[in-house]
Amino acid sequence: MENQNNSNENEKNDELEYIEKSGSVKADNIHCISIIGQIEGHYVLPSDQKSTKYEHIVPLLVSIERSNEIDGLLIILNTMGGDVEAGLAIAELIASMKKPTVSIVLGGGHSIGVPLAVSAKKSFIVPTATMTIHPVRISGTVIGTPQTYFYFERMQNRISSFVCNNSKISPEKFKSLMMETDQIATDTGSVIDGKEAVEYGLIDEIGGLNDALKALEDMISQSKNQCNGDSCPI
Repeated sequence: MENQNNSNENEKNDELEYIEKSGSVKADNIHCISIIGQIEGHYVLPSDQKSTKYEHIVPLLVSIERSNEIDGLLIILNTMGGDVEAGLAIAELIASMKKPTVSIVLGGGHSIGVPLAVSAKKSFIVPTATMTIHPVRISGTVIGTPQTYFYFERMQNRISSFVCNNSKISPEKFKSLMMETDQIATDTGSVIDGKEAVEYGLIDEIGGLNDALKALEDMISQSKNQCNGDSCPI
């Protein structure tokens, strides 16, 4: 009996350690990933900053897609943005998954968090959350040549195309929000709340955790019905 209790305690400790390190948890047939703080990509952020590590999320998404025990993915977002290429790469992976995916924006889904929010097959946002839409920024030395600005333009077009292709917002509306000049003191861009995000077609619905889980469960049920249960490929 004592050995069994020790084993259960060890399993709980291992699970808590996994949650702490990966920022994710498996609940029954659903896996939940939290994307918080800054998206960390090619450069390591200071230890006192909350971050979501690109190298942790990518293999985790692959394992979720291939797992026979997981039927759907819930992505919880509260991010200020971060590494553009890392964030866009994660968003592309989520968008290309076959399994049902649902995202929910809590607090904020800013900057590169916008593509991450729309990458799921269905997206939610709570009424009090906000999203910041702005042009690509860079820190450090900028070489003032035409090639530099051409690179910025191409990067911005990649992000804009992804967002518009994975949501209902029009390219014209997204660009106008991105180039707004009277909302952000030191930059161009817009800060929109949950209601506005839905009105513009950026996010599908206003809703909280229960709404997101219900939508994901409905998608899982529909997916299983379409595949006739066990005959459905991964």
